[in-house]
Amino acid sequence: MDPKLLDILVCPVSKAPLEWNRETNELICRASGLAYPIRDDIPVMLESEARQLTADEKLKEHKPS
Repeated sequence: MDPKLLDILVCPVSKAPLEWNRETNELICRASGLAYPIRDDIPVMLESEARQLTADEKLKEHKPS
């Protein structure tokens, strides 16, 4: 994930910043509780394509690697 792109992308629902989860290749928004997939190196920033974070994922703070 290009760090410059990550700096300008926000969650379309909450407008909060996103975190990249390298393991799942998703952009995570803790404010809205959504995870947006990245397909073919392109973030899919549609609420209908996002999945809900689990309770554990919402509580866990992501530490970038």
